[in-house]
Amino acid sequence: MSQINVAELLAEQVSEQGQPAQNKLRKYAANVHKFGGSSLANTACIERAVNIIRQHCHLNDIVVVSANGKTTDHLFALVAQAESNHDFSDALAKLHQQQQTLINSLLKAQVAQPLLQQLALDIKQLALWLTELSNKVSTHYNDILAFGELWSAQLLAQALNCYVCPSYAVDARDFLQINNDVDCLVNEKISTAQYQLLQQANKLAVVTGYIAKDITGKTCTLGRNGSDYSATIMAALNQAGNVTLWTDVDGIYSADPRIVPNSRKLHRLPNEVAQELGRLGNPVLHAKTLTPLATHKIHLHIASSFAPQTSGSEIGEFGAIAKQELSVTYSNDLLLVSANSLTGEQGEQAQIMFSPLCRDNKQGFIVIEQHQQHTVSQWLASKNEQITYTPVAIIATVGFQVAQRGDVKARFKRSLKSIAPLHFVSANNQHSIIAIVHDNCTSELINNVHHDVTKEAKQIGMVVAGLGNIGQRFLELLPQQLTRIKSLENVHLVGLLSSSKALIKNDGIDAAQALSLFIEQSTGYQQADLLTWLANHPYDELIVVDITASQTFSDLYGDFFKQGIHVIGANKIAASNEAEKYQFLTTSAHKNQCLWLGNTTVGAGLPINFAIEDLRNSGDSIVEISGIFSGTLSWLFENFTGEIGFAELVKQALAQGLTEPDPRDDLSGLDVQRKLLILARAAGFTLSLDDIDCQNLVPTSLQQLSKNEFLARLHELDDYFAEQLIQAKQQRGVIRYIARFAVENDKLTAKVSLETLAQNHAFANLTPCDNIFQIKSQWYNDNPLIIRGPGAGRDVTAGGLHSDLVNICQQLANKTTPVKIKGSIS
Repeated sequence: MSQINVAELLAEQVSEQGQPAQNKLRKYAANVHKFGGSSLANTACIERAVNIIRQHCHLNDIVVVSANGKTTDHLFALVAQAESNHDFSDALAKLHQQQQTLINSLLKAQVAQPLLQQLALDIKQLALWLTELSNKVSTHYNDILAFGELWSAQLLAQALNCYVCPSYAVDARDFLQINNDVDCLVNEKISTAQYQLLQQANKLAVVTGYIAKDITGKTCTLGRNGSDYSATIMAALNQAGNVTLWTDVDGIYSADPRIVPNSRKLHRLPNEVAQELGRLGNPVLHAKTLTPLATHKIHLHIASSFAPQTSGSEIGEFGAIAKQELSVTYSNDLLLVSANSLTGEQGEQAQIMFSPLCRDNKQGFIVIEQHQQHTVSQWLASKNEQITYTPVAIIATVGFQVAQRGDVKARFKRSLKSIAPLHFVSANNQHSIIAIVHDNCTSELINNVHHDVTKEAKQIGMVVAGLGNIGQRFLELLPQQLTRIKSLENVHLVGLLSSSKALIKNDGIDAAQALSLFIEQSTGYQQADLLTWLANHPYDELIVVDITASQTFSDLYGDFFKQGIHVIGANKIAASNEAEKYQFLTTSAHKNQCLWLGNTTVGAGLPINFAIEDLRNSGDSIVEISGIFSGTLSWLFENFTGEIGFAELVKQALAQGLTEPDPRDDLSGLDVQRKLLILARAAGFTLSLDDIDCQNLVPTSLQQLSKNEFLARLHELDDYFAEQLIQAKQQRGVIRYIARFAVENDKLTAKVSLETLAQNHAFANLTPCDNIFQIKSQWYNDNPLIIRGPGAGRDVTAGGLHSDLVNICQQLANKTTPVKIKGSIS
């Protein structure tokens, strides 16, 4: 996504009178976008946020903001200084200067002046309230903290007003009413009505996060992750379907990525799982943030403002694939509270009053945070019984109904065997299994548990393009392969494509019913639609299996690689492209960490590509590749003995389905020429199709005819081939169509042509339709390496594709993607 130059936009879009910019927003939907403090920390961050809003927002949308950078921390520090009777003047002046710098760096003087004047008044008010705090008479604690969000909203609204569209700032205290700053329960009826009064037509609203008011009008804050909660509240009040939290990480991970480098992004989380993660203290999610999702149809997206083009995490209602995901979370410095009063009905009451992280109503214990100890002690004091407080930590496996998954529970318990947990508890909602442990969870423990429980398995989506003879056989074999091969256990068929129709399902397509589902449910599609879906797929990895012979589809490989998508190709066209385009594709695949396997482009299921790669990896160097690469031409010349004419043999091959619908596609030699090019490139040589001499077996006079005209004049081939056969017999030889590539004294020669071979030559006595490949190398020179077998057929080709699928999944299992964290997670 392109970045904007604020100064240039200002010059283009703001007149000397400071008139608002014209609407340059690109989307047309009602959504909420929230930007965290790290996403608004400095000028560059705000510029990114402005560009994201330009790309993703509409005037009906709502933007919610946190305070810029560490502003709230500075305000807390000022409060602490004032309460301690320390001089706060220098710190206040520094805060003033930081805010001035932000304003001046984003806005021209004329536009900035009103904000600077208001800032000066705010700083004076701050100084007054801080002085009152020092004198122990102030009631403005939360009002002081509110300035961070207020300044942030005013600045972003003015920046948007200048650069993107008409915008205005809204102080949430003017409409958002909650019961108190402990429960933070929203009065939706009053809040909605008051917000509607504040709305301005055809302008984008920028609303302060984190702050609200109580019934008396007193300022309240929404606590940890308060601005995230503000965003989901705004979605609920305005019936918005989507909320995007733009932050400094690009999603929710299977563990805290700062501690577990191999944690995986969870692209889609069911609401129930996200709520359980938030309840247990996930560093990105918070239980309050997710509360509105339970009662409103809202999808929550987590995305990085530092990499807005990267797909993040989505929380909502999903199917079976998303429900398979597992994650590991933990919380240290907790207290295990044990008492008889925590059993039965009183245990239920304790659950309601204290919302413990976990409990056991039969054994009589709860696990709470340390700051709750005093409140719990007061409640239990009246029970007049012994109470035990034990310092503990918890580590939990979280997933949809995970407490009912015996295999996961067993792995979790085995992973903790060495530290002997005090208790194992399943959450009432069954979405977590919690271990209560003696000591704080270490990085080593968390990494080990994550590895053992999640198996660090990636969710891999697969799209199959081409549903002809071989494509159908590939799908017929797929259900058994998914069950039988361990490395395919997390592979999901999610897309089927023909040349004109597509069936795409994020929640998976039943492989056993794939073809019938395609017939029933597929719809027409355009390439742009396909690429849009691929760019936003919700899997750790995506594989496209190309079983077409389409130039148009192979032209999409560059787009696939750009989006990080892997390709298994039986399609020879991309691999035999002109040198410059082929080099571009291989470079793009490498740059984007994409795998491109095409073992079935030559030899169907025969391991010729594998053999060449293995020789090169072993340190060998290849000097010659030759053989019979066409099953059709193999059949024709093995059966051409002179007893019947060559034309009649071609007709028989066509009738048996051994040739292409137009036999000239085989007789032209182009297919063999492409295969030789692919193998030469695989051997490490740089050349193009034009570097390979190709003998076309179709006379020039027949090359431009229609297929029917060609078949009617097929007999014109007979004389030439009869003559070639007679000459070969005179030499006690046979004729075969041979592909041959060699390098000698740094000189390359490559050709495909009809050759006369001795009757005892390795290429002379094949089973009709067989391919044969001969490799000479530094180590296999006097006694070349030969690979022989069926070079075509639906079973062997489909099997070769499945071999590539297993290979690619095994490689992906070892692929790691570093998590980029910009600042602290908040």
